[in-house]
Amino acid sequence: MTDELEEIRREKLNELRGRDESDSTDESESGNLSDPVSIDGKAELSDITTDHDVVLVDFYADWCGPCQMLEPVVETVAAETAATVAKIDVDANQELAAEYGVRGVPTLLLFADGEPVERLVGMQDEAQLRSVIAEYA
Repeated sequence: MTDELEEIRREKLNELRGRDESDSTDESESGNLSDPVSIDGKAELSDITTDHDVVLVDFYADWCGPCQMLEPVVETVAAETAATVAKIDVDANQELAAEYGVRGVPTLLLFADGEPVERLVGMQDEAQLRSVIAEYA
């Protein structure tokens, strides 16, 4: 029984390694950002909103419970939609948060063609985010 379990573990590990390698190859070839990008400052935000057509910006705080609940949704949206997803820690970027009128977290801003076009405050479900992104993608 122990030998069988070890064999299954080895097979699964090899399968996961192979999948991980093919995923990283696909990403580097396409140049698509499938993971959220951390933004630290106005210049970085400007660069990302200029370089990409549709950008969903997640203003969050590490101590925020709803932000933590929203994180897997944001990661899924980053991986499965045409939008580039950026994350901004409001504690580390208070001036940037103030500039965009972020008064509570989580706040999501959608940028299209470099301009903010939508604002979503509070916990959002995946379908809502996909719908908003689809309007501008």
